[in-house]
Amino acid sequence: MGRILRKKSTSLKKRKKQDTDNAPAEAAEAAAGSGPVAAAAEEAEPKAKSKPALVPRQPQAPSVSEPVSPPADNVFTRSVQFLREVKIELKKVTWPTRKQTTGSTLVVVVLVMIISAFLGMVDMGLAGLIRVIFK
Repeated sequence: MGRILRKKSTSLKKRKKQDTDNAPAEAAEAAAGSGPVAAAAEEAEPKAKSKPALVPRQPQAPSVSEPVSPPADNVFTRSVQFLREVKIELKKVTWPTRKQTTGSTLVVVVLVMIISAFLGMVDMGLAGLIRVIFK
């Protein structure tokens, strides 16, 4: 059930932080080379963003001195989580219109009346047949 609500990726936060870290350096470069010649040079050559090298992370084993305890998972928190997920799923439902609901209800009521009349006639017929057999 926990798959429905996912945490936001931390890579987006890292990108935003890198962009804000690079902003002062870009502002200093623009101030140093201000003028019509520098502006024309910037328009002629678009600045290529350099991506940092990706270094694979090594999985860290939990330290022996720190016991890993499961999160507090009591009935109340599980119930609240369940209700949140129900609310999310109910938003995805395509609800019928009033006209569709009325039409479907009418069909169900008519079919119940027809089937009950049929079963009533079959019951009376079988009851009469049993009376004739036992006489």
